[in-house]
Amino acid sequence: MAEIDSPSAALAPREKREAATSDAYAWYVVAVLLLAYTLSFIDRMILSLLVGPIRADLGISDTQMSLLMGFAFAIFYSVLGVPLGWVADRGSRRGLMTAGVAAWSLMTAACALTRNYAGLFAARIGVGVGEATLSPAAYSILGDYFPREKLGRAMAVYSIGVPLGSGIALVAGSLIVRFATEGPPAVVPLLGEISPWRLTFLWVGLPGLLVAALIALTVREPRRRAGRGSEAAAREFVAFLAGHRAALGAHFGGMALIALVMYGAMAWIPQFLHRTYGMSVPEAGLWFGVATAACGACGLLLGGWLADRLYRRGFKDAHLRVIRLNAVVLLPLFVGMALAPSAGLALALMFVAMLLGTIHGGVAGAALQMIAPARLRAQTVALYFLVANLVGLGLGPTAIAFATQHIFGSDSALRYGLALVTAVALPIAALVLTWGLKPFASAVDAADRIAA
Repeated sequence: MAEIDSPSAALAPREKREAATSDAYAWYVVAVLLLAYTLSFIDRMILSLLVGPIRADLGISDTQMSLLMGFAFAIFYSVLGVPLGWVADRGSRRGLMTAGVAAWSLMTAACALTRNYAGLFAARIGVGVGEATLSPAAYSILGDYFPREKLGRAMAVYSIGVPLGSGIALVAGSLIVRFATEGPPAVVPLLGEISPWRLTFLWVGLPGLLVAALIALTVREPRRRAGRGSEAAAREFVAFLAGHRAALGAHFGGMALIALVMYGAMAWIPQFLHRTYGMSVPEAGLWFGVATAACGACGLLLGGWLADRLYRRGFKDAHLRVIRLNAVVLLPLFVGMALAPSAGLALALMFVAMLLGTIHGGVAGAALQMIAPARLRAQTVALYFLVANLVGLGLGPTAIAFATQHIFGSDSALRYGLALVTAVALPIAALVLTWGLKPFASAVDAADRIAA
Protein backbone atom coordinates (compact mmCIF):
# COMPACT_ATOMS: atom_id res chain seq x y z
CA MET A 1 0.00 0.00 0.00
CA ALA A 2 1.30 3.39 -0.94
CA GLU A 3 2.48 5.58 1.92
CA ILE A 4 0.19 8.49 2.74
CA ASP A 5 1.89 11.88 2.22
CA SER A 6 2.60 13.85 5.36
CA PRO A 7 1.04 17.33 5.79
CA SER A 8 4.46 18.94 5.49
CA ALA A 9 5.14 17.11 2.25
CA ALA A 10 1.78 18.22 0.87
CA LEU A 11 2.56 21.81 1.74
CA ALA A 12 6.00 21.79 0.12
CA PRO A 13 4.83 22.28 -3.49
CA ARG A 14 2.48 25.08 -2.40
CA GLU A 15 5.26 26.79 -0.47
CA LYS A 16 7.51 26.56 -3.53
CA ARG A 17 4.79 28.07 -5.73
CA GLU A 18 4.25 30.88 -3.21
CA ALA A 19 7.98 31.56 -3.05
CA ALA A 20 8.21 31.67 -6.84
CA THR A 21 5.20 33.99 -7.00
CA SER A 22 6.69 36.22 -4.32
CA ASP A 23 10.03 36.36 -6.15
CA ALA A 24 8.34 37.19 -9.46
CA TYR A 25 6.31 39.95 -7.83
CA ALA A 26 9.43 41.42 -6.22
CA TRP A 27 11.01 41.70 -9.67
CA TYR A 28 7.80 43.29 -10.95
CA VAL A 29 8.20 45.96 -8.28
CA VAL A 30 11.77 46.52 -9.49
CA ALA A 31 10.46 46.98 -13.04
CA VAL A 32 7.86 49.55 -11.96
CA LEU A 33 10.42 51.50 -9.92
CA LEU A 34 12.89 51.30 -12.83
CA LEU A 35 10.23 52.89 -15.05
CA ALA A 36 9.78 55.71 -12.53
CA TYR A 37 13.54 56.23 -12.17
CA THR A 38 14.01 56.33 -15.96
CA LEU A 39 11.27 58.93 -16.23
CA SER A 40 12.90 61.01 -13.49
CA PHE A 41 16.15 61.28 -15.43
CA ILE A 42 14.36 62.22 -18.63
CA ASP A 43 12.51 64.97 -16.76
CA ARG A 44 15.75 66.02 -15.07
CA MET A 45 17.81 66.34 -18.24
CA ILE A 46 15.26 67.74 -20.65
CA LEU A 47 16.00 71.34 -19.69
CA SER A 48 19.61 71.09 -20.85
CA LEU A 49 18.40 70.25 -24.35
CA LEU A 50 16.25 73.37 -24.65
CA VAL A 51 18.74 76.06 -23.67
CA GLY A 52 18.54 78.01 -26.94
CA PRO A 53 14.78 78.42 -27.32
CA ILE A 54 14.23 79.07 -23.59
CA ARG A 55 16.89 81.77 -23.50
CA ALA A 56 15.45 83.40 -26.59
CA ASP A 57 11.86 83.28 -25.32
CA LEU A 58 12.51 84.46 -21.74
CA GLY A 59 15.46 86.73 -22.47
CA ILE A 60 17.76 85.21 -19.83
CA SER A 61 21.53 84.78 -19.61
CA ASP A 62 23.74 81.68 -19.56
CA THR A 63 24.25 82.17 -15.82
CA GLN A 64 20.52 82.22 -15.16
CA MET A 65 20.09 79.15 -17.34
CA SER A 66 22.82 77.29 -15.46
CA LEU A 67 21.00 77.97 -12.18
CA LEU A 68 17.89 76.35 -13.60
CA MET A 69 19.84 73.26 -14.64
CA GLY A 70 21.97 73.01 -11.49
CA PHE A 71 21.19 74.92 -8.32
CA ALA A 72 17.39 75.04 -8.55
CA PHE A 73 17.23 71.28 -8.96
CA ALA A 74 20.29 69.86 -7.21
CA ILE A 75 20.21 71.75 -3.92
CA PHE A 76 16.59 71.00 -3.09
CA TYR A 77 16.85 67.46 -4.50
CA SER A 78 19.84 66.71 -2.27
CA VAL A 79 18.92 68.51 0.94
CA LEU A 80 15.25 67.51 1.10
CA GLY A 81 16.15 63.87 0.56
CA VAL A 82 17.15 63.58 4.24
CA PRO A 83 13.82 64.62 5.81
CA LEU A 84 11.96 62.69 3.13
CA GLY A 85 14.04 59.64 4.03
CA TRP A 86 12.93 60.16 7.63
CA VAL A 87 9.32 60.06 6.41
CA ALA A 88 9.99 56.88 4.39
CA ASP A 89 11.40 55.13 7.46
CA ARG A 90 8.19 55.85 9.39
CA GLY A 91 5.29 55.83 6.96
CA SER A 92 4.08 54.39 3.67
CA ARG A 93 6.91 54.23 1.16
CA ARG A 94 4.46 53.45 -1.63
CA GLY A 95 2.43 56.54 -0.77
CA LEU A 96 5.54 58.72 -0.67
CA MET A 97 6.71 57.49 -4.07
CA THR A 98 3.27 57.92 -5.59
CA ALA A 99 3.05 61.51 -4.36
CA GLY A 100 6.60 62.24 -5.48
CA VAL A 101 6.20 60.91 -9.02
CA ALA A 102 2.93 62.82 -9.44
CA ALA A 103 4.49 66.00 -8.03
CA TRP A 104 7.58 66.07 -10.24
CA SER A 105 5.52 65.15 -13.32
CA LEU A 106 3.11 68.02 -12.67
CA MET A 107 6.02 70.38 -12.01
CA THR A 108 7.69 69.34 -15.28
CA ALA A 109 4.44 70.00 -17.12
CA ALA A 110 4.10 73.30 -15.24
CA CYS A 111 7.34 74.47 -16.88
CA ALA A 112 5.27 74.79 -20.06
CA LEU A 113 2.96 77.32 -18.39
CA THR A 114 5.55 79.64 -16.87
CA ARG A 115 5.78 83.14 -18.34
CA ASN A 116 8.98 84.39 -16.71
CA TYR A 117 12.25 83.27 -15.19
CA ALA A 118 10.98 83.23 -11.60
CA GLY A 119 8.14 80.91 -12.52
CA LEU A 120 10.43 78.50 -14.34
CA PHE A 121 12.88 78.56 -11.41
CA ALA A 122 10.06 77.68 -8.99
CA ALA A 123 8.88 74.85 -11.25
CA ARG A 124 12.39 73.38 -11.36
CA ILE A 125 12.53 73.48 -7.55
CA GLY A 126 9.30 71.48 -7.58
CA VAL A 127 10.83 68.90 -9.91
CA GLY A 128 13.78 68.51 -7.53
CA VAL A 129 11.57 68.17 -4.47
CA GLY A 130 9.39 65.55 -6.17
CA GLU A 131 12.32 63.48 -7.39
CA ALA A 132 13.89 63.53 -3.91
CA THR A 133 11.13 61.19 -2.71
CA LEU A 134 11.88 58.29 -5.04
CA SER A 135 15.27 56.71 -4.32
CA PRO A 136 15.29 56.74 -0.48
CA ALA A 137 11.87 55.06 -0.44
CA ALA A 138 12.72 52.73 -3.36
CA TYR A 139 16.00 51.54 -1.82
CA SER A 140 14.25 50.90 1.48
CA ILE A 141 11.33 49.01 -0.04
CA LEU A 142 13.60 46.83 -2.21
CA GLY A 143 15.65 46.01 0.88
CA ASP A 144 12.51 44.38 2.29
CA TYR A 145 11.54 42.57 -0.92
CA PHE A 146 14.91 40.89 -1.55
CA PRO A 147 17.21 38.72 0.60
CA ARG A 148 20.72 40.05 1.18
CA GLU A 149 22.35 37.69 -1.33
CA LYS A 150 20.15 39.03 -4.19
CA LEU A 151 20.08 42.69 -3.21
CA GLY A 152 22.98 43.78 -5.43
CA ARG A 153 21.24 42.61 -8.60
CA ALA A 154 17.91 44.15 -7.62
CA MET A 155 19.51 47.52 -6.90
CA ALA A 156 21.50 47.31 -10.15
CA VAL A 157 18.35 46.77 -12.22
CA TYR A 158 16.62 49.69 -10.50
CA SER A 159 19.66 51.89 -11.13
CA ILE A 160 19.47 51.21 -14.87
CA GLY A 161 17.05 54.14 -14.82
CA VAL A 162 20.08 56.47 -14.67
CA PRO A 163 21.76 55.46 -17.96
CA LEU A 164 18.47 54.57 -19.62
CA GLY A 165 16.83 57.92 -18.85
CA SER A 166 19.98 59.86 -19.67
CA GLY A 167 20.49 57.90 -22.87
CA ILE A 168 16.92 58.45 -24.05
CA ALA A 169 17.27 62.17 -23.42
CA LEU A 170 20.62 62.37 -25.23
CA VAL A 171 19.55 60.28 -28.22
CA ALA A 172 16.32 62.23 -28.61
CA GLY A 173 18.16 65.49 -28.04
CA SER A 174 18.81 66.36 -31.67
CA LEU A 175 15.17 65.79 -32.64
CA ILE A 176 13.90 67.77 -29.67
CA VAL A 177 16.24 70.68 -30.33
CA ARG A 178 15.30 70.73 -34.00
CA PHE A 179 11.59 70.68 -33.21
CA ALA A 180 11.90 73.25 -30.42
CA THR A 181 13.86 75.69 -32.55
CA GLU A 182 12.34 75.17 -35.98
CA GLY A 183 8.83 73.86 -35.38
CA PRO A 184 5.73 76.05 -35.55
CA PRO A 185 3.68 76.98 -32.46
CA ALA A 186 1.17 74.33 -31.42
CA VAL A 187 -2.45 74.72 -30.38
CA VAL A 188 -3.28 72.85 -27.17
CA PRO A 189 -6.88 72.53 -25.86
CA LEU A 190 -7.55 74.93 -22.96
CA LEU A 191 -4.07 76.44 -23.32
CA GLY A 192 -4.26 77.85 -26.81
CA GLU A 193 -1.16 78.46 -28.89
CA ILE A 194 2.16 77.61 -27.19
CA SER A 195 5.75 77.47 -28.41
CA PRO A 196 7.34 74.07 -29.21
CA TRP A 197 9.70 74.07 -26.21
CA ARG A 198 6.73 74.47 -23.88
CA LEU A 199 4.91 71.60 -25.59
CA THR A 200 7.99 69.44 -24.99
CA PHE A 201 7.58 69.83 -21.22
CA LEU A 202 3.96 68.69 -21.49
CA TRP A 203 4.97 65.63 -23.51
CA VAL A 204 7.63 64.66 -20.99
CA GLY A 205 5.77 65.53 -17.79
CA LEU A 206 2.19 64.29 -18.10
CA PRO A 207 2.92 60.56 -18.73
CA GLY A 208 4.41 60.48 -15.25
CA LEU A 209 0.90 60.66 -13.79
CA LEU A 210 0.26 57.20 -15.27
CA VAL A 211 3.40 55.87 -13.59
CA ALA A 212 2.25 57.36 -10.27
CA ALA A 213 -1.08 55.55 -10.67
CA LEU A 214 0.74 52.31 -11.51
CA ILE A 215 2.72 52.53 -8.25
CA ALA A 216 -0.36 53.35 -6.21
CA LEU A 217 -2.46 50.53 -7.65
CA THR A 218 0.03 47.67 -8.10
CA VAL A 219 2.94 48.10 -5.68
CA ARG A 220 2.30 46.61 -2.25
CA GLU A 221 3.96 47.96 0.87
CA PRO A 222 6.08 45.03 2.15
CA ARG A 223 6.46 44.10 5.79
CA ARG A 224 9.57 45.74 7.19
CA ARG A 225 12.15 43.11 8.09
CA ALA A 226 12.86 44.78 11.41
CA GLY A 227 9.41 46.15 12.10
CA ARG A 228 7.90 49.53 11.43
CA GLY A 229 10.27 52.46 11.84
CA SER A 230 8.03 54.68 13.93
CA GLU A 231 10.17 54.15 17.00
CA ALA A 232 13.39 55.21 15.29
CA ALA A 233 14.51 58.48 16.84
CA ALA A 234 16.99 61.01 15.53
CA ARG A 235 19.48 60.03 18.21
CA GLU A 236 19.36 56.42 17.00
CA PHE A 237 20.29 57.57 13.49
CA VAL A 238 23.11 59.71 14.85
CA ALA A 239 24.34 56.77 16.94
CA PHE A 240 24.32 54.54 13.86
CA LEU A 241 26.37 57.08 11.90
CA ALA A 242 28.85 57.49 14.73
CA GLY A 243 29.20 53.75 15.22
CA HIS A 244 29.92 53.19 11.52
CA ARG A 245 31.78 56.39 10.70
CA ALA A 246 34.75 54.61 9.10
CA ALA A 247 32.65 52.34 6.85
CA LEU A 248 30.19 55.08 5.91
CA GLY A 249 32.93 57.69 5.55
CA ALA A 250 34.83 55.51 3.09
CA HIS A 251 31.65 54.74 1.13
CA PHE A 252 30.44 58.35 1.01
CA GLY A 253 33.88 59.77 0.27
CA GLY A 254 34.80 57.28 -2.43
CA MET A 255 31.42 57.51 -4.12
CA ALA A 256 31.40 61.32 -3.98
CA LEU A 257 34.70 61.44 -5.89
CA ILE A 258 33.47 58.89 -8.45
CA ALA A 259 30.27 60.91 -8.84
CA LEU A 260 32.34 64.07 -9.37
CA VAL A 261 34.07 62.44 -12.34
CA MET A 262 30.93 60.79 -13.74
CA TYR A 263 28.64 63.83 -13.50
CA GLY A 264 31.41 66.04 -14.86
CA ALA A 265 31.99 63.71 -17.79
CA MET A 266 28.29 63.40 -18.58
CA ALA A 267 28.02 67.18 -18.71
CA TRP A 268 31.03 67.70 -20.98
CA ILE A 269 31.62 64.60 -23.16
CA PRO A 270 29.41 65.82 -26.05
CA GLN A 271 31.24 69.16 -26.05
CA PHE A 272 34.59 67.35 -25.71
CA LEU A 273 33.84 65.34 -28.87
CA HIS A 274 32.71 68.50 -30.65
CA ARG A 275 35.65 70.71 -29.68
CA THR A 276 38.37 68.08 -29.99
CA TYR A 277 37.39 66.17 -33.11
CA GLY A 278 35.01 68.57 -34.86
CA MET A 279 32.01 66.28 -34.39
CA SER A 280 28.63 68.01 -34.53
CA VAL A 281 26.86 68.33 -31.17
CA PRO A 282 23.81 66.25 -32.25
CA GLU A 283 26.10 63.49 -33.55
CA ALA A 284 28.17 63.57 -30.36
CA GLY A 285 25.01 63.43 -28.26
CA LEU A 286 23.76 60.47 -30.27
CA TRP A 287 26.98 58.48 -29.78
CA PHE A 288 27.13 59.31 -26.08
CA GLY A 289 23.44 58.55 -25.61
CA VAL A 290 23.77 55.09 -27.15
CA ALA A 291 26.86 54.35 -25.05
CA THR A 292 25.14 55.58 -21.89
CA ALA A 293 21.89 53.67 -22.39
CA ALA A 294 23.27 50.36 -23.66
CA CYS A 295 26.68 50.02 -22.00
CA GLY A 296 25.69 51.79 -18.80
CA ALA A 297 22.81 49.39 -18.25
CA CYS A 298 25.04 46.37 -18.86
CA GLY A 299 27.66 47.77 -16.51
CA LEU A 300 25.13 48.15 -13.72
CA LEU A 301 23.98 44.54 -14.11
CA LEU A 302 27.58 43.35 -14.19
CA GLY A 303 28.36 45.20 -10.98
CA GLY A 304 25.32 43.81 -9.17
CA TRP A 305 26.10 40.26 -10.27
CA LEU A 306 29.75 40.59 -9.23
CA ALA A 307 28.90 42.01 -5.78
CA ASP A 308 26.37 39.25 -5.09
CA ARG A 309 28.82 36.58 -6.25
CA LEU A 310 31.66 37.86 -4.06
CA TYR A 311 29.31 38.16 -1.08
CA ARG A 312 28.11 34.56 -1.49
CA ARG A 313 31.78 33.47 -1.56
CA GLY A 314 32.29 35.02 1.86
CA PHE A 315 33.67 38.48 1.05
CA LYS A 316 31.90 40.71 3.56
CA ASP A 317 33.40 43.78 1.86
CA ALA A 318 32.19 42.65 -1.58
CA HIS A 319 30.20 45.78 -2.39
CA LEU A 320 32.98 48.18 -1.48
CA ARG A 321 35.44 46.07 -3.49
CA VAL A 322 33.28 46.47 -6.60
CA ILE A 323 33.06 50.24 -6.09
CA ARG A 324 36.86 50.39 -5.75
CA LEU A 325 37.26 48.30 -8.91
CA ASN A 326 35.07 50.86 -10.69
CA ALA A 327 37.44 53.69 -9.73
CA VAL A 328 40.52 51.70 -10.77
CA VAL A 329 39.28 50.69 -14.24
CA LEU A 330 37.63 54.03 -15.00
CA LEU A 331 40.88 55.97 -14.49
CA PRO A 332 42.80 54.76 -17.60
CA LEU A 333 39.64 54.62 -19.71
CA PHE A 334 38.57 58.25 -19.18
CA VAL A 335 42.13 59.61 -19.35
CA GLY A 336 42.78 57.56 -22.50
CA MET A 337 39.52 58.77 -24.04
CA ALA A 338 40.32 62.40 -23.27
CA LEU A 339 43.81 62.18 -24.79
CA ALA A 340 42.98 59.86 -27.71
CA PRO A 341 44.57 60.97 -31.02
CA SER A 342 41.46 60.13 -33.07
CA ALA A 343 37.70 60.29 -32.73
CA GLY A 344 37.37 56.56 -33.42
CA LEU A 345 39.65 55.61 -30.53
CA ALA A 346 37.96 58.13 -28.23
CA LEU A 347 34.53 56.67 -29.02
CA ALA A 348 35.77 53.11 -28.49
CA LEU A 349 37.21 53.99 -25.08
CA MET A 350 34.02 55.90 -24.23
CA PHE A 351 31.88 52.79 -24.86
CA VAL A 352 34.16 50.63 -22.69
CA ALA A 353 34.22 53.32 -19.99
CA MET A 354 30.44 53.46 -19.85
CA LEU A 355 30.38 49.65 -19.49
CA LEU A 356 33.05 49.15 -16.82
CA GLY A 357 32.83 52.60 -15.24
CA THR A 358 29.20 52.16 -14.18
CA ILE A 359 29.50 48.93 -12.19
CA HIS A 360 29.25 50.96 -8.98
CA GLY A 361 25.70 52.21 -9.70
CA GLY A 362 23.40 49.73 -8.04
CA VAL A 363 26.12 48.37 -5.76
CA ALA A 364 26.56 51.71 -3.97
CA GLY A 365 22.96 51.67 -2.77
CA ALA A 366 22.99 47.96 -1.99
CA ALA A 367 26.11 48.43 0.14
CA LEU A 368 24.19 50.75 2.47
CA GLN A 369 21.33 48.28 2.75
CA MET A 370 23.85 45.67 3.87
CA ILE A 371 24.82 47.62 7.01
CA ALA A 372 21.90 49.92 7.82
CA PRO A 373 19.06 48.72 10.10
CA ALA A 374 15.79 48.38 8.21
CA ARG A 375 14.23 51.28 10.12
CA LEU A 376 17.11 53.59 9.11
CA ARG A 377 17.64 52.54 5.50
CA ALA A 378 15.87 55.42 3.76
CA GLN A 379 17.59 58.05 5.91
CA THR A 380 21.00 56.49 5.27
CA VAL A 381 20.41 56.42 1.51
CA ALA A 382 19.15 60.01 1.60
CA LEU A 383 22.28 61.16 3.43
CA TYR A 384 24.42 59.35 0.86
CA PHE A 385 22.58 61.10 -1.98
CA LEU A 386 23.04 64.42 -0.20
CA VAL A 387 26.83 64.00 -0.13
CA ALA A 388 27.23 62.38 -3.55
CA ASN A 389 24.95 64.82 -5.37
CA LEU A 390 26.32 67.95 -3.75
CA VAL A 391 29.87 66.92 -4.68
CA GLY A 392 29.03 65.24 -7.98
CA LEU A 393 26.34 67.50 -9.41
CA GLY A 394 27.57 70.59 -7.62
CA LEU A 395 31.32 70.34 -8.32
CA GLY A 396 31.85 67.83 -11.15
CA PRO A 397 30.93 69.92 -14.21
CA THR A 398 32.41 73.06 -12.62
CA ALA A 399 35.71 71.35 -11.77
CA ILE A 400 36.27 70.35 -15.40
CA ALA A 401 35.26 73.79 -16.65
CA PHE A 402 37.52 75.50 -14.09
CA ALA A 403 40.52 73.36 -15.06
CA THR A 404 39.88 74.00 -18.75
CA GLN A 405 39.57 77.76 -18.37
CA HIS A 406 41.98 78.65 -15.57
CA ILE A 407 44.69 75.99 -15.83
CA PHE A 408 44.83 75.34 -19.57
CA GLY A 409 43.32 78.66 -20.67
CA SER A 410 41.34 77.63 -23.75
CA ASP A 411 37.96 76.16 -24.62
CA SER A 412 39.74 73.78 -26.99
CA ALA A 413 41.62 72.32 -23.99
CA LEU A 414 38.50 70.69 -22.58
CA ARG A 415 40.10 67.28 -23.10
CA TYR A 416 42.91 68.19 -20.71
CA GLY A 417 40.49 69.49 -18.08
CA LEU A 418 38.59 66.19 -18.24
CA ALA A 419 41.80 64.17 -18.01
CA LEU A 420 43.17 66.22 -15.10
CA VAL A 421 40.05 65.99 -12.93
CA THR A 422 39.84 62.23 -13.58
CA ALA A 423 43.52 61.69 -12.82
CA VAL A 424 43.26 63.53 -9.49
CA ALA A 425 39.87 62.34 -8.18
CA LEU A 426 39.83 58.62 -8.96
CA PRO A 427 43.15 57.60 -7.32
CA ILE A 428 42.01 59.37 -4.14
CA ALA A 429 38.68 57.56 -4.37
CA ALA A 430 40.45 54.19 -4.66
CA LEU A 431 42.62 54.94 -1.62
CA VAL A 432 39.64 56.04 0.48
CA LEU A 433 37.69 52.91 -0.45
CA THR A 434 40.70 50.69 0.34
CA TRP A 435 40.94 52.30 3.78
CA GLY A 436 37.28 51.47 4.39
CA LEU A 437 37.31 47.78 3.39
CA LYS A 438 38.02 46.37 6.86
CA PRO A 439 35.51 48.50 8.83
CA PHE A 440 32.89 47.92 6.14
CA ALA A 441 33.41 44.14 6.33
CA SER A 442 33.02 44.30 10.11
CA ALA A 443 29.78 46.27 9.76
CA VAL A 444 28.36 43.77 7.27
CA ASP A 445 29.37 40.85 9.49
CA ALA A 446 27.57 42.42 12.45
CA ALA A 447 24.47 43.07 10.32
CA ASP A 448 24.55 39.47 9.03
CA ARG A 449 24.49 38.12 12.58
CA ILE A 450 21.49 40.30 13.41
CA ALA A 451 19.68 39.26 10.19
CA ALA A 452 20.31 35.60 10.97
